[in-house]
Amino acid sequence: MNEYKKDMIKMLCDLIEIKAVSPDFEGEGEVEKADYLMKKLDFFDLIQRYDYKDERAKDGVRPNIVAKIKGVLNRTIWIITHLDVVPAGNKNLWKYDPFKANIEGNKIYGRGAEDNGQAIVSSFYAAKAIHESKKLPKFSFGLVFVSDEESGNEYGIKKLVKERIFSKDDMFLVPDVSSPKGDAIEIAEKSVLWLKITVHGDQMHGSRPLGINASRRAMKIVLDLDEKLHNKFSARNYLFDLPYSTFEPTKREKNVDNINTIPGVDVSYMDCRILPNYDLQEVLDYIENIRRFYEMRDGKRVDIEVVHRSSSPQTPENVEIVNRLKKLLIEVRKVEPRLIGIGGNTCAAVLRSERFLDTVAWFTADGTAHKPNEYCIIQNMVEDAKIFYLLPFEPLR
Repeated sequence: MNEYKKDMIKMLCDLIEIKAVSPDFEGEGEVEKADYLMKKLDFFDLIQRYDYKDERAKDGVRPNIVAKIKGVLNRTIWIITHLDVVPAGNKNLWKYDPFKANIEGNKIYGRGAEDNGQAIVSSFYAAKAIHESKKLPKFSFGLVFVSDEESGNEYGIKKLVKERIFSKDDMFLVPDVSSPKGDAIEIAEKSVLWLKITVHGDQMHGSRPLGINASRRAMKIVLDLDEKLHNKFSARNYLFDLPYSTFEPTKREKNVDNINTIPGVDVSYMDCRILPNYDLQEVLDYIENIRRFYEMRDGKRVDIEVVHRSSSPQTPENVEIVNRLKKLLIEVRKVEPRLIGIGGNTCAAVLRSERFLDTVAWFTADGTAHKPNEYCIIQNMVEDAKIFYLLPFEPLR
C-alpha cells in the first residue's frame, strides 16, 4: 500500500479543498466532491449514483455513490464513508485556512481531513489495490459514499437502504469511529432523543410579577426532568466510555427583547443519549407523565416535542465482520482489539436499525473531527487501507 502513498496524500488534499458543507449549515452540499470521485471509479465492476432532490443544494441534488468489485461470493463487504463535512467554526482558532490542505510533518490539516476524508481515501485505494492485484476476493468489495451524514442522513444512507442495494447477509464497516491505536471496534451506539420544551406562563411587566413567569417555570421543569431522568434511567453499560445515559439541557431560545418584561413563553431543548438497555418509548412515556403533572398543577401549557429520535440494536459480538476485523488487527497491526459503544450516531446506527447487524465502525485517528485544526495522520491513512484491502480475502493473511 505504501506505493500509493503520494497519490493518497494528493487525493486527500483535493478532497479537503472541495467544500462539501450541508445546506443545513448554509453550504452548497456535496455534488462537487461526488463529481470528483466519479471520475476515478472506472475500474469498478458496478457503479451507480443516486441523486436525491434538495433545491437548497448546488445543482438541486444530494449525491450518493455505490461502487462494487465482484468477488467469488454474492456477498459484499461494504465500506461506507460520507462526503459532507461540518463548517469550520471560528476560523481564528485555525492555524491554516480550514478549506486549504496543509501538510505539516506527518499530518494533513483541513476541515474533513479526518472526518471523513481519510477513510474515503483509504477505502478507495484499498479497492484500487484489489483491482490491480488481479486476485479475486472471496467477498465482493463495495464502497458507498453518502451525503448528509452530518445533519441527519435523510438524503444519504437512510434513502439508500430503501433502494434495496444491500443484503442482510452483507457486512458493513463504517470508518467514522476512531482510536489513536486503531484498537477500538464500535458495535453499539446510544439512542438519541432531542426534545423541544415549550413552557407557557404570563407575560408581565418586570416590576409586577403577579402571574406565572415562563422563564422561572421552564428552568424548574428542565432541571426536574434532568434529575428525574438520570435517576430513573440509571443503568450502567461498560461497553460505553460514558457508561450511563445522559440527559443534557442545551439550547435555549430568546424569549423577550428587554430585561424588564417577564416572558409568557420560554423554549428550551434537551439532548438525551440513552443506553440501548432502554426502549425509547419507555423514556418518552415517563417524560409525558412529568409534562402532565406540571400542566395540571400550574394550569398552564407545557409542550414537549420530539425534534429527533433514533435508536438501533447492538451488533452481536461474534458476527463475522467483528471476527475478521479483530483477527486482522491482531495479525497485521499487532494490537489487542476492544469492543466499544459510543454516544454519537453514525451511518452504522441507521444500518443496525434496519437489521443489518453485521455492522462495525472502525478506523485509526486521534479524534480531531469537528475541532479547529482537524488533521489526518498520513500513516494512519495508509495502514487503514491495508486492513480494508485484506478484509474481503480468504484466508486472512
